[in-house]
Amino acid sequence: MSARRPILSTLFACAGLLAPMVVSAHAHLLVASPADHSRGPAPAHIDMSFSEALLTPVSGAELILTAMPGMSMGPVTVPVKTSFADDAKSMSLIPARPLIPGSYRVDWHVVSVDTHPRKGSLSFQVQ
Repeated sequence: MSARRPILSTLFACAGLLAPMVVSAHAHLLVASPADHSRGPAPAHIDMSFSEALLTPVSGAELILTAMPGMSMGPVTVPVKTSFADDAKSMSLIPARPLIPGSYRVDWHVVSVDTHPRKGSLSFQVQ
């Protein structure tokens, strides 16, 4: 029985080291352009890069105009075309029309190749 204890201890130690690696396998947003909470000219496209490859058929995003001068109605969804890089780690939103001055929010939802879903949002202002 005492010979088993070192083996079990080693197995538990290895499992403890591997657990953070499994958890970190979820896709995380690494960088976005325009950056979160930025202000500037209207971008021709919104780009987001993730830490893991995405399942593109079930990943996507919405671009929402949340405020603009004289806006009396609630938020409005802006039509976009969504495309993915060949490595499936980057997603781009291309607005159907040039963005007008105002505040925007991107609500993204992705599923990484390990099948774990993630979602988040970022916002920016067009001047």
